[in-house]
Amino acid sequence: MKTVIVEDEIFAAQALQGLIDEIDASIEVLAVLQSAEDSIEWFDTHPVPDLVFMDIHLADGSSFAIFDAVNITCPIVFTTAYDEYALKAFEVNSIDYLLKPINRKDLERAINKYKNLMVGFDNNSALINKLMASLKQGERTYKSYFLVSERDKLIPLATADVACIFIDEKMVKAVTFAGRTYYLDQTLDELMLQLSPIDFFRANRQYIIARKAVKNMTVWFGGKLAVNLSVQTPEKIIVSKLKAGEIKRWIAM
Repeated sequence: MKTVIVEDEIFAAQALQGLIDEIDASIEVLAVLQSAEDSIEWFDTHPVPDLVFMDIHLADGSSFAIFDAVNITCPIVFTTAYDEYALKAFEVNSIDYLLKPINRKDLERAINKYKNLMVGFDNNSALINKLMASLKQGERTYKSYFLVSERDKLIPLATADVACIFIDEKMVKAVTFAGRTYYLDQTLDELMLQLSPIDFFRANRQYIIARKAVKNMTVWFGGKLAVNLSVQTPEKIIVSKLKAGEIKRWIAM
């Protein structure tokens, strides 16, 4: 089997390559690519490998931009530190996604999943058709309501009414488009697993924002972005340079 690693962190790429070699020494890593630009050039000038391991966040933006520029027909295993990208990853030939830091057990599972899917298939198009069919059957469902406290009652809060969720004084608060604030008893990490990544974005460690709430974005120093919402927030919502490209793509989806 021939594979390519797309990963902008050299130590992470080396660790992944080492794990692949431990699991199956017959797997040949053809190239380690560190940016979307390098990846586009490589896939445009080389035969498609059997499998690609691809980090979602690259130094020059989201790896999803690669698929807009070149046609990659082989299966992909995405690597990411953010679980909310799983659904998006599954839209581009993904057979699996690995949460960082990658461990041997999860990597071995992904490789075995690929090998099992390859059995009985003579071409990539047949494999991809099966992959997409199985993924559609297993699509996740996301929360439509939270149960929140209001005085002495529990009331349903529609996720569609939520403009943003943030941490304030170690408490998790949800602010609605109507300007009302409710307390949630889950962490932001847990909430992102329950919210649709199409409608909600983890802007930074403190904020989850709704797409409908984004009024505009301001260019900030160091390549960062400041996101301005249609509701008031206690502080500026700053998106890092690393995630600036991703939020632009999310807004434009």
